[in-house]
Amino acid sequence: MSLKSFAETLPDYAKDLRLNLSSMLADQVAREGLKYGLLLACAHGSGYKPLVEATEAEVAGKLDEPTANAARGAAAIMAMNNVYYRFVHLASNAEYGTLPAKLRMNFLGQHGTDKDDFELYSLAVSAMNGCGMCIDSHEKLLVQHGVKAETIQLAARTAAVMKAIATVHATL
Repeated sequence: MSLKSFAETLPDYAKDLRLNLSSMLADQVAREGLKYGLLLACAHGSGYKPLVEATEAEVAGKLDEPTANAARGAAAIMAMNNVYYRFVHLASNAEYGTLPAKLRMNFLGQHGTDKDDFELYSLAVSAMNGCGMCIDSHEKLLVQHGVKAETIQLAARTAAVMKAIATVHATL
């Protein structure tokens, strides 16, 4: 099932989600690799298997395997990092910020795709997971690399729509 077909199963009260996803899929401005990588990272980041399956079907043949694995890996690493760094950020005790994380993150240096795209995937999943510390870190690096605000916003919009689709569909 395509991602658009999946979204068509949403109820009428979620019509805006269908329309937003349709606009994203039809977007000719964003590079295909970035657009589909963001969708895949966010689907995996949602943790909602039916959305993951529909998105995997949608991106098949549109993403090379290293890019698809980078998107999946960004979701996996951010699932861990967003919890840990949100804790560090929210804990009243500042000492936690001075301690080494002691979490393996080898994939960050071995993702096999464009660095900025990987950062955008990571930013999108961090937005879904509500980790302000991670959002700031990824956004700062992207700005330093000259990534435009509109591209960073695309990552956040993709996260918002995919999270909302997963949330509504899970209630059906």
